[in-house]
Amino acid sequence: MCGAIALALPGRPGAASSSGRYVAGRLLYNLGRVTTYATLGALAGLVGQSLRLAGLQQGLSVASGCLILLLVAVPERHTARLAGLLGLARPLGWVKTTLATLFQKTSGGALYGAGLLNGLLPCGLVYLALAGALSAPGIAGAAAYMACFGLGTLPLMLGLSLTGQLVPLHWRRRLRLAVPYAATGLAVLFIVRGLGLGIPYLSPRLGPAPTAAAPHAQPPRSVHYCH
Repeated sequence: MCGAIALALPGRPGAASSSGRYVAGRLLYNLGRVTTYATLGALAGLVGQSLRLAGLQQGLSVASGCLILLLVAVPERHTARLAGLLGLARPLGWVKTTLATLFQKTSGGALYGAGLLNGLLPCGLVYLALAGALSAPGIAGAAAYMACFGLGTLPLMLGLSLTGQLVPLHWRRRLRLAVPYAATGLAVLFIVRGLGLGIPYLSPRLGPAPTAAAPHAQPPRSVHYCH
């Protein structure tokens, strides 16, 4: 999760009076990442909600699982190339240039802005989380899903930026090796849920959407004739 950027954040711990500012700057940087993740989650939730309204709820869950499997199969070094094929090379170039400019400053606003931009850089784990956010319940649910994803990375990323050696190198390698297995398990869960196998809580069978009952026709009033 962009550990190299966390280690390269500007500013150095100094006297006791500046230690609080140093920690606060690292917190602002990570909160910037969480803000971007939540915003991207809201956009993914908007797409997912549109597909659900079109009656594609189960298909969306299966598609999310297949997308996660595809992201697992594609090596992370190819994510930047994929972004270029999607026409994102120029926006990503602007993000990297602006990020380099912000890294020359040590103010809280600059560090928060660096976190915002860091959330836009190509990252396989973020893509995996966004694929899951497509199936989250509603826009707010998808935004909360991605915010929780960012907050889940905060302790490790904050500790890494503060100490630089919070997790030994061999453990970092093991964690990276475990990511594809965890992502595959999540993908299988989405696919099974979307198949509607009738398994309670795991893969419930969804019936057809209820239709509004037509109003009962009132019997015609009797007409009295004079003869």
